[in-house]
Amino acid sequence: MHARIRTACAALVVLGLAAGPLAGTASASPAKTATVLRDSAGPNVKALRAALAGLPDDDATAALVRVGGRDGSWRGSAGVHDLVSGRAALEHGRFRAGSTTKVVTAAVVLQLAAEGKVDLNGHVQTYLPGLLSAAFKKPITVRQLLTFTSGLQAGSTLGDVNGEGYENRYKTLTPEEVVAASVAKGPAPYAPGERQQYRNIDYTVLGMLIERITGDSYEHQAAVRIFRPLGMRRTSFPGGPDPRVHGPHNRGYQRLADGRLVDATEWNMSDRWAAGDMISTTADLERLLVGLFRGKVVPRPLLRKEMLTLPKVKEGVATMSAGLQYYEKDGVALWLKTGARPGYSTVIATTPDLSRTLVYSINATDAKSEDMNPVAERVLNATFLT
Repeated sequence: MHARIRTACAALVVLGLAAGPLAGTASASPAKTATVLRDSAGPNVKALRAALAGLPDDDATAALVRVGGRDGSWRGSAGVHDLVSGRAALEHGRFRAGSTTKVVTAAVVLQLAAEGKVDLNGHVQTYLPGLLSAAFKKPITVRQLLTFTSGLQAGSTLGDVNGEGYENRYKTLTPEEVVAASVAKGPAPYAPGERQQYRNIDYTVLGMLIERITGDSYEHQAAVRIFRPLGMRRTSFPGGPDPRVHGPHNRGYQRLADGRLVDATEWNMSDRWAAGDMISTTADLERLLVGLFRGKVVPRPLLRKEMLTLPKVKEGVATMSAGLQYYEKDGVALWLKTGARPGYSTVIATTPDLSRTLVYSINATDAKSEDMNPVAERVLNATFLT
C-alpha cells in the first residue's frame, strides 16, 4: 500500500476472515463439544489492543470490534473514516454486513416453519412452481437450501472476486435474473443432499420462498420479525438498487487486480439480496447474535436442530448449518458467520453458551480474499484463547 495510506493515521489494525466458510474442524455432534476458555474476569484487553495496533495498513483502513460475554465486554475502533481526511473511524458506523444476512434469512424461514407455514422437508418445486426447469427431476427441500446442500449451481453476478465487479457497481441484477442463470446451468452432477457447497443461490431462493409464503417483501419480513423485536434500529437493506450506505459510516476501499485502490463505498448490492445485502452496525449484530442464542429469535428446539446441528452428507464434510458455521480452534468450539462485500468484512461469532462473543467489521482492502487475514487470527486468539 502507498506510504500516504500507511501514515494517514496512527491507529489500530484490521480483522479479516476469509470471505467464504472458514477451514476448521467439524463435528457430527458439535453441541456435545466442550468449550474451554481461559480463566479470567473478562476479555483480555491487552491482547485485543495489541491485535488492533497499526491501522491503516496494507490490509484495511478501519476496524470496529465488540467483544462480550458473561465475564464482561470490550469495545474498540481503529483506523480512519476515510483516506482523504484521515479522520478517526466512526465507532458506531454502519457497514455492509455481507453474508451475515444469511443468519437473518435462515431465522425468518425457521420462524415460518415454527408457525406451520413452511415444511422444511417440503420441496422448492412445490412452494415455487415453475422456478426450476424440468431438468431438475429430483426434489430440492427447504432444509437443503438452508444447509447449502441443494445442488443448485451458482447464479449470475455483477462480479466480486478481487473487486472486479467495480465497473458494474451501479448496475442492477435482480434475484430473478440471478436464479434464472443458475437454472440455465441445470442441476449439479450430484443429487440434492449429497454434498455441501456454500453458495449464495440457496439463500436467494429462500428470499423468494419467504415472499411467496408471506405475500410480503423479504425486507419487511426481516424488519418485523428480526430487527424490530431485537431493537436493531440501525439495520436495514439498501432499497433495491440504491448503491449508498445511508447514515454515519466509514468509507470502504477495495484493491483491484491491477493494483488500484478504489473507493468501494457506493455499490449496488441487488445481486446479493437475501444472501448478503444487509447494512448494520456492530452493536446491532451483537443484539442479533445474543438474541439468537438465547432463543429469542428462533424457538429453541428448532435452533438446536437446524442452526446448531450440522447436516449429514455423503461426500466431504459439512461445516455449515442453517445460516451458521461450526468452527473449532485449539479446543474452543465456535458458531459463527462471516460476511464480505468489497470494502467491508464482517464476523459474528460465539461460544455455544455465549460465554464469549465477538462481532467485528473491518474496512478491508481485500474483503473477498479466500485466505484468513493474519490479524484476524490474532483477534480470534485474543478473544477466545487468551
